[in-house]
Amino acid sequence: MTGYWPKGYDRIILDEVDSTMSEAARRVALIDRPTWIMARRQTEGRGRRGRVWADTPGNLSATLVFRPAATPAEAARRSFLAANALFEALSLYVDRSKLACKWPNDVLLNEGKVAGILLESAGRGGAFVDYLSIGFGVNLRHAPPPAPGTPFTPVSVLGEGGEAVAPEVFLTTLAGAYATQEAKLELLGFARIREDWLRHAARLGEEITARTGTEAVSGIFDTIDEEGNLVLITGTGRRTIAAADVYF
Repeated sequence: MTGYWPKGYDRIILDEVDSTMSEAARRVALIDRPTWIMARRQTEGRGRRGRVWADTPGNLSATLVFRPAATPAEAARRSFLAANALFEALSLYVDRSKLACKWPNDVLLNEGKVAGILLESAGRGGAFVDYLSIGFGVNLRHAPPPAPGTPFTPVSVLGEGGEAVAPEVFLTTLAGAYATQEAKLELLGFARIREDWLRHAARLGEEITARTGTEAVSGIFDTIDEEGNLVLITGTGRRTIAAADVYF
């Protein structure tokens, strides 16, 4: 997987850019196939909910932009494809038993945040999105200092005893892993993607807290449903949560 670029995907590698997500939005009108955009340095990287994503040379900053035949809900569920791909790619460089997928968009290593995923899509009112961008930030060599209020301490692959890997090499590994996930989705549907994700889910069956914009809900992490929503068993019954930050 580490040596072969997947068929049907293009790649663009830049020395510096404000954000690979912003660059994807600028280039999307020009692409004719799924395209990976990687930057050796970002000056304005961003994460979920408008947070700043600290970027350090030696880490991976990349975005996959493409036009899936997908509704907005189907496009959003590709966050689980992305997490599965990240898990499998990272497992080639660090002990996979130390990795876990944290709902909705992170990968943990020894319970620290080693990678994050950001999805952005656009549409003009049709059934399908016009395009989807999936941003990947992976701490390969350096762990940035934790931001105020961050529930999980950033860690890096190298800092946790994993192999040293260059961003360009890891991009090839990740691109191959993601292409495999898209093939699974096409052949087996989201049920298989969900099953794979749950197999590696952090704190499944344990008590966690989901903080939405208006409340904090604690309960047993039961599953994710067919739409990718978090399902908790609370003292007042079953709760389904579409968007939140998870703490444990």
